[in-house]
Amino acid sequence: MKITGTRSYIVLDENGRKIKVKGEMIVGGFIADVSSMKKFEPPYENEVLTEGIKRDYIDKTIKKTTGTHMVITFE
Repeated sequence: MKITGTRSYIVLDENGRKIKVKGEMIVGGFIADVSSMKKFEPPYENEVLTEGIKRDYIDKTIKKTTGTHMVITFE
């Protein structure tokens, strides 16, 4: 899982399949809006983004950032 982003969104990249998640940077982390996870970024935009896939990305992100200087939480 590779995580990049800005103050207003993050991109979760798992083996080239990227999901852009809107949110807000705060001191010590980022609050991500689960409802903004709608589709994969190109060239995978036509693949179905299921609730199970979303949960997998969320779980991996939380696991990777827990205990770091940039904790990502999902609401």
